[in-house]
Amino acid sequence: MNPLTESVARRCMRAMTVCEPLSADLTSGECAAACEVRLAAAEGAPPPTPLVFASPHSGRLYPDDMMAAAALDAHAIRRSEDVLVDDLIGRAPELGAPVIAARYARAYIDLNREPFELDPGMFADELPAFARARTARVAAGLGSIAKVVSEGQEIYARKLTFAEARARIERAHRPYHAALLQLVREAQAAHGFAILIDWHSMPAAAARAGRDLPSDFVIGDRFGASCAGVLTGRVERELEALGYRVARNSPYAGGYTTEYYGRPTRRVHALQIEINRALYLDEANLEPTGGFQRLKGDLERVTASLAAADWSALRG
Repeated sequence: MNPLTESVARRCMRAMTVCEPLSADLTSGECAAACEVRLAAAEGAPPPTPLVFASPHSGRLYPDDMMAAAALDAHAIRRSEDVLVDDLIGRAPELGAPVIAARYARAYIDLNREPFELDPGMFADELPAFARARTARVAAGLGSIAKVVSEGQEIYARKLTFAEARARIERAHRPYHAALLQLVREAQAAHGFAILIDWHSMPAAAARAGRDLPSDFVIGDRFGASCAGVLTGRVERELEALGYRVARNSPYAGGYTTEYYGRPTRRVHALQIEINRALYLDEANLEPTGGFQRLKGDLERVTASLAAADWSALRG
């Protein structure tokens, strides 16, 4: 694999153009090792719909190099994982939407962050200037390599090195986004536009967010910047018709993926969907509850409806 250079790093961190691939030098094997891609059409055939589904935080691989440096056990670290979200949307390819799902765990490398959104305090050596991030997410301990799990417990027993961070980016972040970008470009080429839906789950405590009743779903469109309002409105109505409580942009308006790919003026629309884990998961033991199958079926209904919808207005 070619080394990650400063010029590539800067290109990764610039705003999305949807014109050039991030990593044309990556092999299909490297992408397959980082993520699973399930197509909605035969290999080489155009995608049947403009939809692309992504699950960046459901990865289950916790490599030995990470666990050797960790202060927490695997179960504690898994509390940051979007457990089973890839399974919840698993039938989407049969309904017309390809799915890309991360293999590596969110705590290993967060694919919904800029690749070099790093906390200098986590590293034993000095970071390059382009990797010294000062974002709110880094301040919260949730950069591309997280400092803490969702309860605030520190993950690592020692400081990492920049070489370790770069290896994670090369192994997982670059290949995942290269594969995701390819899916987006294929949808855009076939239909004139693309609709990317980035699927996540949120702790039940976060779903309340100061409300009298917790939200079942939070849909984030970066306050209208990442997709056309018709997409946000359609998803909201579909979920509410099934009896779910839906909030917009609070407490989650969308992360790196939504911001990076969502360019409505370039006919790429990106929407983030957060699912309340209380709907389907026992958060203590990270096992599915009786609500899992009902939720899965409801998401299949939503997917089928979105796949059948007339989105021609998004061609611009």
